[in-house]
Amino acid sequence: MSRRFTLMDATALTFGFAFLYVPLVILVVYSFNDSRLVAVWGGFSLRWYGEVWQDEQLRDALWTSLGVAFASAFLATILGTLAAVALVRYGRFRGKALFTGMIYAPLVMPEVITGLSLLLLFVALDVSRGFWTVTLAHTSFTLSFVAVVVQARLVAFDRSLEEAALDLGSPPLRTFFRVTLPLIAPSVAAGFLLALTLSLDDVVVASFVTGPGTETLPIAIFNKARRGLSPEINALCALLLAGVTLLVIAASLVTKARTDLRSRAPALIP
Repeated sequence: MSRRFTLMDATALTFGFAFLYVPLVILVVYSFNDSRLVAVWGGFSLRWYGEVWQDEQLRDALWTSLGVAFASAFLATILGTLAAVALVRYGRFRGKALFTGMIYAPLVMPEVITGLSLLLLFVALDVSRGFWTVTLAHTSFTLSFVAVVVQARLVAFDRSLEEAALDLGSPPLRTFFRVTLPLIAPSVAAGFLLALTLSLDDVVVASFVTGPGTETLPIAIFNKARRGLSPEINALCALLLAGVTLLVIAASLVTKARTDLRSRAPALIP
């Protein structure tokens, strides 16, 4: 019975990984296809990687996406961290239930509703849609994810460290920046990276609030795919996949190095 269960486990795991990663492998393989037809193999070639680099539309969309992602992630990290502090540290206050609901609402709100509501807001305010409207739109829903991540860390935070600093005469603001913030920095960094990833990945919200001359990379890829798939898109996606893979490997190595250092630290103390 145990051997049968192990075999079923291995089979399910194999099919699960195949479902997730076989399409990515096919995409990478066909990015080296010399033929313009995606489904017809015409030989090995790197021509489409050169085409991607020479495509001015994709280059502009990439820089726009990076600018929007870093700007919105920065704003979302600040606002989300402040929201988490308010929810955890200030106990009960008037309107807390409404404030909590407004923070968590974007987590479950369909992106179509979020994008449409923001579009109506910008139209009512007569704001020209472009880089900053996309940035504000991404900030509005990514700050919720930052707030959740930071709030989870603050709930388990040892407040005696802050109390000790306050007893020694440190003002509350200095205590936050010198004691609290360094201790919750990993959660803040995780929230920033999550907001950055969500912004880079967004299509629906950005398609509502973007304007002429401001096209993010996901929208550019989506528009090109609607006109027909090409190996150029495969090459671009393969480059993005390679970049993400390198970042994940680097993060894993840094985490492993820090874990090994901590495990050896007691042995280094005489």
